[in-house]
Amino acid sequence: MFMLNAKKTSESRIINTDQVLSCDLNNYNTLFGGVLMKKLDAAASLSARRHARVKTCVTASTDSIDFLHPIHQTDSVCIESFVSYTGSSSMEIFCKVIAEDILTGNRRIAATAFLTFVALGEDKRPVSVPAVEPETEEERFLFETAKGRADMRKIRRTHSKELAEVISLRKPWQAEGGATA
Repeated sequence: MFMLNAKKTSESRIINTDQVLSCDLNNYNTLFGGVLMKKLDAAASLSARRHARVKTCVTASTDSIDFLHPIHQTDSVCIESFVSYTGSSSMEIFCKVIAEDILTGNRRIAATAFLTFVALGEDKRPVSVPAVEPETEEERFLFETAKGRADMRKIRRTHSKELAEVISLRKPWQAEGGATA
């Protein structure tokens, strides 16, 4: 079923646990979404590099980040990421965020995310990556449903390119010809 050069999902797994600092909080005293997004991108990047064993992997897309529960200053934040599916040079990385109330020990899935990375060679061109071999029920589910997400990604990318052709580069305060009004 799997290719000979396939790597087990566990080989790309990254687990990073951190505390929530007061400087990470928004005006609702919960973790800023952007702070979490940075943590997700960093963990996913390491999973991609670990799987591909290359110096550089670049973020091709952040398919989704679903914020399910707020994260408070009394929580720890555990991000688990791993390669859930691969194309020829691209890797879908699944991230789950587990918040744990340090005072009570209660844990919850605070967020989930899918990011796509491309492995680059020394010449900064895409290089082939190994296939992935899921091991657990969770990993198999993500692997088996990845084709649908990849198809949606292609559709979204086509729409984004179409939009880029239509939207203006003009700054709102500039006149139609590009001169400052």
